[in-house]
Amino acid sequence: MTSHRPLGSTLREFLLDLYQLSERVEFSEHYLSPSDLTHLLYATPASLSRSMAELKKMNLVEHQPYHGVRLTEAGRQAALPYVRRQRIAEVFLNQVMGFEWDTIHEEAKRLVGGMTEAVTERMFEIAGSPQTCPHGEPIPDRDGHFTRPNDHPLHRLPFKTPLVITRVLAREPDRLKYIGALRLRPGTPLQVIHIAPFDGPLQLRLPDEFRIIGHNLAEVIYARPVENE
Repeated sequence: MTSHRPLGSTLREFLLDLYQLSERVEFSEHYLSPSDLTHLLYATPASLSRSMAELKKMNLVEHQPYHGVRLTEAGRQAALPYVRRQRIAEVFLNQVMGFEWDTIHEEAKRLVGGMTEAVTERMFEIAGSPQTCPHGEPIPDRDGHFTRPNDHPLHRLPFKTPLVITRVLAREPDRLKYIGALRLRPGTPLQVIHIAPFDGPLQLRLPDEFRIIGHNLAEVIYARPVENE
């Protein structure tokens, strides 16, 4: 991975959040609007403007009036070491230290700034050299390479087709706790058997039971057809 000067905690977290959003299908090739960022990053417009201005000076983001912001290629490269540390820390906290998956994101954020490469690699080894974090997101290797999931949010997948959940993009503790209680974690097999019109709820069939979830929850649960395995 290309080396960049270390970022302060605020800019680092903002860069990580931008990267996380850019991995979503609906935002992968588009600008993120200020309303997208305010809603999804839980930040004030003033703090977003300051962070964007700083990252723009460093050529890590591209900002277009009336369009929004997106990472430059330099920004993606700068984010990848932090993405690797964040996701390794999440696995370590979950699998080694026993933290629940709904608490590890914020705890890992606090660790990332102090994780040297040696500490990161040791945590990676102790955790069993994982390929994904507990939320299903791929962990880049030390050179920044990873396999991008070929998946889509549940509401965009075909009906009555065997699927497997690949990743959950939510990071809010209450939402993750709810998703966990519904048994909709990565690796879970299921089928979408009905979607109500006008962004209505989805009915899901799991191996031994049914679930009904709202459209907004389906937007953050990604899956892929089993045939693509």
